[in-house]
Amino acid sequence: MGIFKSIKEDIDAALTRDPAARTRLEVLICYPGVYALILHRWEHFLYRHNLKFFARWSSQVTRAITGIEIHPGAQIGRRCFIDHGMAVVIGETTEIGDDCTIYQGVTLGGTGKDVGKRHPTLGNGVVVASGAKVLGPFKVGDNSKVGAGSVVLHEVPPGCTVVGIPGKIVRRPDQRADELNQVDLPDPVAVELECLRKRIIALEKKLALAQAGGLDPGDNADWSCSGRKDDCRCSDCAIGGETDEDI
Repeated sequence: MGIFKSIKEDIDAALTRDPAARTRLEVLICYPGVYALILHRWEHFLYRHNLKFFARWSSQVTRAITGIEIHPGAQIGRRCFIDHGMAVVIGETTEIGDDCTIYQGVTLGGTGKDVGKRHPTLGNGVVVASGAKVLGPFKVGDNSKVGAGSVVLHEVPPGCTVVGIPGKIVRRPDQRADELNQVDLPDPVAVELECLRKRIIALEKKLALAQAGGLDPGDNADWSCSGRKDDCRCSDCAIGGETDEDI
């Protein structure tokens, strides 16, 4: 692909995904993410042609200007958009697919001192929200979303949404990541706390019914189910056979 066509695609990606972008000239001059991607393609060319010192030197100049550090060895697909971009770090063996969106403070990094492939691979259409860290040589599947501030340490299947530290899958492929909403995401910690709250309420009901029936929860009474609900003393039969699935 020609360099000018590639630059035009990068600019159009910013116009499409950022409502604050107004004109191509504004994006070209004022958007550090676009500027960093344009320079990275030149640096990657130098890197592939074994001019690695000059590639690294140029990438450090780009970092000083834009606040975005992209190793010249990283492979970045078409129509990638780095919004704001400050403190974005993209490691040497990172691979980024087409139509990805990366926000400020994102790290696509490695773990340990392994050589070879040690950074993540992003599929097509992936959204990585502000402050997220994706660490290790695994793939984030196509059209997945990584929530703000998440730390992802394991592979993510296509079409999923990951949030939390460490990252947990909270949405499956029935919902794509086309929209760039970074706020309305499920909270796995809140979900677990709600499950615990419901479980405590159910246990309190069982305890109250047991005490009302004249049983001391601390005695040595047989609480096992006899199978006869008319005279069974187990707590499940006492409240009508409620189970965990009903909670």
